[in-house]
Amino acid sequence: MLQALDRYYDRLERRGEVVTPGWSTEPLGLVLELAEDGTPLGLADRLTAKGKPQLDRMPKWFSRSGTGSTPFFLWDNLAYALGLGTKDPAKTARDHAAFRDLHLRELAGERDPALVALRRFVEAWVPDPEAARALGLQSRHMALNLGFRLRGETAPLHHRPAAAAHVERLRAAHEDGPEGFCLVRGARLPLVRLHPKVKGIDGGAAAEIPLVSFNQDAFTSYGHDQGFNAPTSAAAAFRYGAALNALLQRGGPNRLRIADATVAFWADAGAYDASVAEPIALAAEDIFGDALRDGPGPAGTTDARETQALREALVTVAEARAAPDLRPDLMENVPFFVLGLAPNMARVVVRYWLAGTFGSFRRALDAHAAALAIEPKPRGWGAKPPSPARLLLKTTALAEEFDNIPHGLAAEVTRAILENRPYPRTWLAATIARLRAGDDPGRGWHAAAIKACLNRRSEREMLPVALDPAHTDPAYQLGRLFAVLEAAQRTALPGVNTTIGDRWYAAASSTPARVFGPLLRSLKTHVADARKRGLGGWIEPKVAEIMQRLPPDLPRVLSLEAQGRFAVGYYHERGTRPEKKTDSPTTTGTDPEETPHG
Repeated sequence: MLQALDRYYDRLERRGEVVTPGWSTEPLGLVLELAEDGTPLGLADRLTAKGKPQLDRMPKWFSRSGTGSTPFFLWDNLAYALGLGTKDPAKTARDHAAFRDLHLRELAGERDPALVALRRFVEAWVPDPEAARALGLQSRHMALNLGFRLRGETAPLHHRPAAAAHVERLRAAHEDGPEGFCLVRGARLPLVRLHPKVKGIDGGAAAEIPLVSFNQDAFTSYGHDQGFNAPTSAAAAFRYGAALNALLQRGGPNRLRIADATVAFWADAGAYDASVAEPIALAAEDIFGDALRDGPGPAGTTDARETQALREALVTVAEARAAPDLRPDLMENVPFFVLGLAPNMARVVVRYWLAGTFGSFRRALDAHAAALAIEPKPRGWGAKPPSPARLLLKTTALAEEFDNIPHGLAAEVTRAILENRPYPRTWLAATIARLRAGDDPGRGWHAAAIKACLNRRSEREMLPVALDPAHTDPAYQLGRLFAVLEAAQRTALPGVNTTIGDRWYAAASSTPARVFGPLLRSLKTHVADARKRGLGGWIEPKVAEIMQRLPPDLPRVLSLEAQGRFAVGYYHERGTRPEKKTDSPTTTGTDPEETPHG
């Protein structure tokens, strides 16, 4: 995984979309303007229209823990930079002292006027909330990072050429760690103690979380400390961290949210000729992302991903035209990677790491779409199969809230989809549980999921896509029968508030022998009421046709799988609207002018 991310850094570097070692893209919300003698003149915010800090290229070559006092160079949060914090006063004092010592030491003898101004400010500044408020500091600023600039300039001083030399020197000194065998590069190189932190993972307790970390002795080996248990060189750690943060950038084209998992995906066309590698990789990523998200993907963020160019590339691939730069066979064989991450307190959990070819993932997604196919199409289904997140939301979540999707289920289902293997039985159980709890079985979402689960997990007769009156499974036929009995009630009692489906679905689908007897006896009343209104000629023939396919003694209890077949049979029958027959008042199907099953 780290090796694949290390290679992706090369691709970002060729596109000019990644910072160089020693630098990082970070939020910078405040800038303190300084006079040449270091006198603070005032604060200016760098907030977007939505109140978010603007991103900037900042000096940062290490990750820090929450316990030590390790300042960043030329910028930091307010506790470090000004000695003002809302938490532990003693910790704030230590942090600011470390920031002051670093800059007095590093900027001693500096001649650049902006850096000299910063050194003079740090030397003279005494933490004082009143003085900070006089400069324009507000309570809403306390969580922002602070940079500096010289009077009359617009760019923060860390952009000045003189700052780059200090950054390189400090970075080189930091990377002068113990030498060891780097598992990413396969060579002996200086190793990092703390691995880089990752941003963009939804739901975490912290905005930045290390992908690789060891916080308990039980996780260490051979007396190694922290990241030395997963020996990675400083260069490789920086590269994989920068690559993963670029992939997880919010709103980016290579990032998805699937329930509790944040998913990054990318292609590696590095083995192809440089003239075709990037178009092939971009097209593969866009097709994959479109298949797993609802609606169009995010717009491109660089010239390399201009909308029109990508659209033309995708059309070329979709129509299989023999364009020399986008041959379908090349894209089918391009290596492709999918990484699912989820937060766990102050750590990150790798839900899944899948490596294959774009073709293998495309075939798996095609198979998933075929497994879900059901007629009639469920309400709100859309032109393509719904994303895994929306599918689970509709079939397993109470009140259709994302937080109510069963924990860990999204990761299991996503893996099953992308590896083209049986869906987890927990998905089947959760879906049927929602039906028994009152979800509407006539919407079709649950039936599609159940059909997909059962057909992939069973070697017996497959459930059909559309209604199959001759299907031999008793549970499927019982589901059909229940739908007919419900439609008969609606025909006899138009506008009825509570149908037999509302009242009896859970019992009928699990203990049919106990429920269907009373329901069949009440059918006579419904038929009589319908005939008084000149309707219902279809009811008795339809019931007779289904009863012929049922055993004399109905099952006392249905298994979980049988309850699933019941649900599919119910949906098929309820969703079927036969064409109206005009040659006879009595038909074998539902008269569309009567109350339909749906």
